[in-house]
Amino acid sequence: MVLRVGMLFVCLVLMTLTADARSGVFDLTKYKPGGDIAQALLAAWKEACASPTPSKVLIPGGKYTLGAAELLGPCKAPIELQVEGKVMAPAQPKGESWVTFQRIDGLTLSGKGSFNGQGHIAWASNNCHKNPACKGFPINLRFNFVNNAMIKDVTSEESKTFHVNVLGCKNITFQNFKIVAPAESPNTDGIHIGRSEGVHIIDSNIATGDDCISIGDGAKQVHVQGVTCGPGHGISIGSLGKYDNEEPVAGIFVKHCTLKNTDNGVRIKSWPAMKGGSASDIHFEDIVMDNVLNPVIVDQEYCPWNQCSKNAPSKVKLSKISFKNIRGTSKTPEAVKIICSSGFPCQDLELSNINLKYTGNQGPAKSVCKNVKPKITGTLNPPGCH
Repeated sequence: MVLRVGMLFVCLVLMTLTADARSGVFDLTKYKPGGDIAQALLAAWKEACASPTPSKVLIPGGKYTLGAAELLGPCKAPIELQVEGKVMAPAQPKGESWVTFQRIDGLTLSGKGSFNGQGHIAWASNNCHKNPACKGFPINLRFNFVNNAMIKDVTSEESKTFHVNVLGCKNITFQNFKIVAPAESPNTDGIHIGRSEGVHIIDSNIATGDDCISIGDGAKQVHVQGVTCGPGHGISIGSLGKYDNEEPVAGIFVKHCTLKNTDNGVRIKSWPAMKGGSASDIHFEDIVMDNVLNPVIVDQEYCPWNQCSKNAPSKVKLSKISFKNIRGTSKTPEAVKIICSSGFPCQDLELSNINLKYTGNQGPAKSVCKNVKPKITGTLNPPGCH
């Protein structure tokens, strides 16, 4: 009798899994996750990935602990991971990745749930922003060589370092995506993009301790629209020119964004006296600054924590850049600061309809330009850069 009941239970489980497979939904709870759901998630992913028709892995509502997980392709058909619960990273940092999506064509990551990296446990020992030899910390979400992807509605919280890293991807969109971390969290860039083409970040909210969006070498056709950033270090291209063989940055469009209480607004930065590179066709338009420290900034003398020498100019070439319809308030009197390289002065840079009010008492406010002759159209307030 016991044997018969046991066999009946196994048959019921197999029937449930088979029914789920036919419906294309692979519910994580059917895989009997234990204290750490990594094994169950990987098992569900493997079955879903092998499905010849579109499939979905579901993490239902609830709170779960997840160790490091690599969700690998290629898959036989489009695949979705729907996260409705709160997924927690291990408390102790281990490795440089937490959840990795790799070599997938046709990925959707969706749901009202969140990935919580428990970064508050690691931030006190994270000095990577000033120590190049630091021990690495896990990035919440990595997208490596992922094409035709949609990441929507989910939240990344308290990453130990970068929240999202996008590498080698094509046609990937973040929509209604949310990032949450306090201003004092070190090196917690929101979304970092490198060597990827066709990246869209739309209608998203990013609060973190470093760049809300950082765009690295090889990024092409990146479109950022409707993003609210703050706290954080703003929306940045770079830093560029630190490493050998950096690929050109081209076609960056940032529009209809709001920056609140950030350390920088919209920024391009490159290292002096180091490596070459280029960035061109970069456009910031219709941006609102709310109490921002450096609202409009090009900094080709970027050298934090004295990690380089300023004795030689930056070798990164900047061209075809525009800042248009930027308004709001600045916490510093130098509301517009365009510091280009003396070795490779900026080419074809336009300032159009800039209206920034300085809120402090160190005035008057001004715009400062160096190694550049910008084209100025409409208004430039504060004045300068002639």
